[in-house]
Amino acid sequence: MTRVYVHDVAVRDGFQIEPAFVPTDVKIALIDELSATGLAKIEATAFVSPKAVPNLRDAEAVMRGIRRVPGVIYSALVPNAKGAERAVSCEVDEINLVVSASETHNRANVNRTTEQSLSGFRDVMNIIRGTGVAVNGSVSTTFGCPFEGSIPETRVFHCVERYLELGMDGITLADTTGMAHPKQVRELTRAVLARFPTAEITLHFHNTRAMGLANVLAGLEAGVVRYDGSLGGLGGCPFAPGATGNICTEDLVHMLEAMGYQTGVDLDKLLVAARRLPDIVGHDLPGQVAKAGKITDLHDAGVPKTPTS
Repeated sequence: MTRVYVHDVAVRDGFQIEPAFVPTDVKIALIDELSATGLAKIEATAFVSPKAVPNLRDAEAVMRGIRRVPGVIYSALVPNAKGAERAVSCEVDEINLVVSASETHNRANVNRTTEQSLSGFRDVMNIIRGTGVAVNGSVSTTFGCPFEGSIPETRVFHCVERYLELGMDGITLADTTGMAHPKQVRELTRAVLARFPTAEITLHFHNTRAMGLANVLAGLEAGVVRYDGSLGGLGGCPFAPGATGNICTEDLVHMLEAMGYQTGVDLDKLLVAARRLPDIVGHDLPGQVAKAGKITDLHDAGVPKTPTS
């Protein structure tokens, strides 16, 4: 039975674009609840400018307030050396760096060229060196950019190669704007794995055009066993027009388990957390299994029993 590792990014990727601030104690409680489900990794926050992302201005308080469960990796996004210093001070297990394969998207996101971002990550790696903190490098707009369209394969290769040269422990290929389709995912992911066979690859999909879980299947065919999801399908990129939420973590786990993959995740506990999430954010969410129930949930047909003599 193949093991698939499921990561959740709702508290970072999801909460960062919510219009209302989610209280710190609520974030901590949700992360603690997710920690008890068996998820392999939780992206808990981002050490970014409070002016740029007000909803994550409590990054230190969140990281210092959660209960660490052995076996769960607690990750945080950082944009630069200052963010890395803050993350290290909070004893994160992993930091996540992000560069876009699209020059236009990278400028919109961080006001830098791709090369400027990659060069700046050397300072981050100098801070991390010797701390025991792992580093993951994410390549945004791997599968398409809403400003530039298709991204040449060579651009993706270049970003991955630079990340590995810097000493990254893992690489995430991100469909930031939900433009990926299964054929593309299968072919590009296979090409990346063939070119960088020792790289630990994660796939990060959005469900903007309802192909998120289909893209997971294509990724599995290509040989990838690590996937990001977001509880309830919460999330979206603020710098990508029309980019709605990430693939839904509980829907992802439900599909994988139904197909015979081993995730190590307690789906029932995950669904309890997912069903509470709309009350936290104050609106409905796109996740389906939390509404419909698992395919193994059976119901009374309501047919009267035949009387016996």
